Amino acid sequence: MNIQLALDRMTVAEAIQMASRVKDDIQWIEVGTSLIKEFGVGSVEQIKTAFPDKVVVADIKTIDNAAYELEMCFQAGADVATVMGVAPLVTIEKSLEVAQKWNKEIMIDLLNTSSETQTKLVNYEAIFCSHVSKDEQEHKGAQNSPSLGHTELFQAGRKVAVAGGITLESLESMKDLAPYVVIVGSAITKAKDPESMAKRFHIIAAGRETYDKN
Repeated sequence: MNIQLALDRMTVAEAIQMASRVKDDIQWIEVGTSLIKEFGVGSVEQIKTAFPDKVVVADIKTIDNAAYELEMCFQAGADVATVMGVAPLVTIEKSLEVAQKWNKEIMIDLLNTSSETQTKLVNYEAIFCSHVSKDEQEHKGAQNSPSLGHTELFQAGRKVAVAGGITLESLESMKDLAPYVVIVGSAITKAKDPESMAKRFHIIAAGRETYDKN
């Protein structure tokens, strides 16, 4: 499992500083949607320049105008860009076309997609993100385990990412499914000791430790 650090609701300088603190225990770095919206696609370039050896994900959440938006992200240095699964299929296909041109990947966010849509999407060569949104997490007032859904993607052998309130405990519950990417945000970035927390996520993801609530 790859640990993807989600960087949101901070400045670019703060994002680089946070990623620097935990870089030894993460493999992917996500330039979050709010970061891109507030500081532009230049934030992707700055983070890729700071961490050239990491997989950098531009969480652009494209839903239309795919060629223009993904070209910007890949030109800025992103290795992966996100596309919403609820977008028209022509947008998904255009995203894949642009990614292939740049030798990059897309991550299809399955947020709010129907079973019918998911059946169509599973045929594409992409990373699929099983995602519990921030608003849903706050509304339900509890952490969620997004890996419990979309099990058909695991059965189909697809690359699956999981996101949404991931904790050490929920990561432990995912070990049998072994997602390709586990996206972790505030559990690390808001921890009292981000370095120690990132290391615990890394160790559990690598299968060398089980979750201990103590």
